[in-house]
Amino acid sequence: MEKLHLIVGLGNPGAEYARTRHNAGFLLVEKLAERCRANWSLEKKFNARIARVEFGGCRTVLCAPQTFMNLSGEAVAAVMKFYQITPAQLLVVVDDADLPLGGIRLRERGSSGGHHGLESIEQHLGTREFARLRIGIGRADGAREITNFVLGKFGPDEMKLAEKVLTVAGDQAECWRTAGTQKAMSQFNGAVDGSANERK
Repeated sequence: MEKLHLIVGLGNPGAEYARTRHNAGFLLVEKLAERCRANWSLEKKFNARIARVEFGGCRTVLCAPQTFMNLSGEAVAAVMKFYQITPAQLLVVVDDADLPLGGIRLRERGSSGGHHGLESIEQHLGTREFARLRIGIGRADGAREITNFVLGKFGPDEMKLAEKVLTVAGDQAECWRTAGTQKAMSQFNGAVDGSANERK
């Protein structure tokens, strides 16, 4: 039987954080579940919301940890242990303030880049050898302290672009699942609202 894969979207639970920039990962997995008409269930043994979907016949678990961002690794490790999923079968979706809004970047592995959710997952898994899809949210001009910005909601104009980004990032996540990381990187990485040759 084909192995399950896991796509984790990171964010913070609770109405006050809904649709904020820092919850871009949640927004992405929710979009994927919506495409597949999949239902979410809150699974207390993982402290996570879980949905089961198929992309092109490929069985995949979607996960939205309910632990708060800094403890995301607890939920991810529990889900992976239960379903016997290896790091090679894992994709983590996160927001990235160092990428401009409109940019997406998939990598096979890498550092956390200071993202506390990724740091927690790396700590609990004991490895950085898993794919991560970064969704650009930008940052306020010249701002060093970005906490209020990332925890803020997208403005009306930003939301229009963010919806386009989430659609393309969703396509990229599906491509990762069905065709592999290299194909998904070459086909989708770059500026969503830009021309094809802006993609890297």
